[in-house]
Amino acid sequence: MAKYKFAMIGSGWRADFFARAARELPDIFEITSVMARHPEKAKSFKDKWNVPIVTDIDAVLASKPDFVVLTVPREVMPEYILRMTAAEMPVLAETPPGKDIEALNDLFTRLPAGAKVEVAEQYQFQPMHAARLNVVRSGEIGMVTHAQVSCAHGYHGISMIRKMLGVTFEDAAITAFSCNNPIMYGPGRDGQAQSEVIENEEQVIAFLDFGGKQAVFDFAGSQYMHYIRENRMLARGERGELNGNHVNYMKRFDDPVFYNLERKDMGQDGNLEGFFLKGIMGEGKWLYKNPFPLARLYDDEIAVATCLMKMGEYVKGGKSFYSVNEAAQDLYLDLLIQQSLAGNSIKVQSAPQIWVK
Repeated sequence: MAKYKFAMIGSGWRADFFARAARELPDIFEITSVMARHPEKAKSFKDKWNVPIVTDIDAVLASKPDFVVLTVPREVMPEYILRMTAAEMPVLAETPPGKDIEALNDLFTRLPAGAKVEVAEQYQFQPMHAARLNVVRSGEIGMVTHAQVSCAHGYHGISMIRKMLGVTFEDAAITAFSCNNPIMYGPGRDGQAQSEVIENEEQVIAFLDFGGKQAVFDFAGSQYMHYIRENRMLARGERGELNGNHVNYMKRFDDPVFYNLERKDMGQDGNLEGFFLKGIMGEGKWLYKNPFPLARLYDDEIAVATCLMKMGEYVKGGKSFYSVNEAAQDLYLDLLIQQSLAGNSIKVQSAPQIWVK
C-alpha cells in the first residue's frame, strides 16, 4: 500500500482522529506538519502526537504534503479552502464548507476550476454502515425507495439517506418536526456523568420526498454516546428490506432469504491473530473487510482512516469519494430542515444550486 503524506490545519478535538490514524498506521500515513490556529494548543498537541508544529500556511505548504486536512470550524472553512486551492494544494475538509447557503454560494463562486476538495464524511465508511450500503448496492433487496435513518445529526444523516436511496443532487420536498424528551444525562465528549440529572433534549424528525423515493431523518444528540439510545437504519426495496442488522429478501417469488450482519472480531475464544475487527459477514460472504487489520482503531477511527486513504488515492489519480459538491448538497438539505423547523414545520422545496454538477 502506498504511503500518503498530509499536513493539518487545526488542532482541536476532531484533529485527534486524523493524528491517531497516522500514529496507528505509520506505514500508510505521515503527518508533515500541523498548524495550530491557537498558540496555547500547539505545545499540548505536539507533546500528545509527536508531530511537527508550524505557525503559518507557508510553512504548511513548505512541508510538501500530498494534501492538507482542514480541521477548523465550519465558519472559517471556506477561507482556508480558498487559500489552499489557490496554492494548488488538494484539501480534505473535516466538515462541509460554510455555515449557511450564502457562504456555500460564495465559496463555489470563488473556487478555482479543477480544485481537488473532498470532505471527510466518515459515516459511509463506518464498518457496519459500509456493510449495509454494500447490501443495498448488491441489488438483493431491489431498488430502495424508502429509507429511515437515525444514526447521525444534520448533514451526516442526510449523507446516509442519499447513499441508501442512491440519489445525488435530486431536489426534495422537506417537512420537519421537533420535540423535547426527558433523558438522564449521560456520557459525552467530556466523559462520564458525575451525578444523576434528568434533562430535556431535542429530537428532530424530517420527511424528505425526492419524487418516487422517500426518507425519514430522525435523530437526538444523545444517540452518539449514550448507553440507552440506539441507532436505527431501515432500507426498503421491492424485493426485500434491510432493518438494522437484519436482511430479508425474496430470491424468487417462493424463496425467501433471511440473514444477519455479523461482526467478526479477532482475538476472542482462543484466536491469536490479534484484537481487531476483521470485517462484517452475512449469508456466508464478506460484506465488509477492514482495510486496516491489526491496527488498534475503533469503528469511527477506521472510517476516518479510510477517508485519509481514499484522499491519498484521489490526489494520485484515483476517484473522488465525497466531493465538496456532495457535502454542500447534504448541508443544504440539512439547512432546509432547519428552515422547516423555524417555520413551524412548513414544507420547503430544494432547488438546484451552484454546486450541482
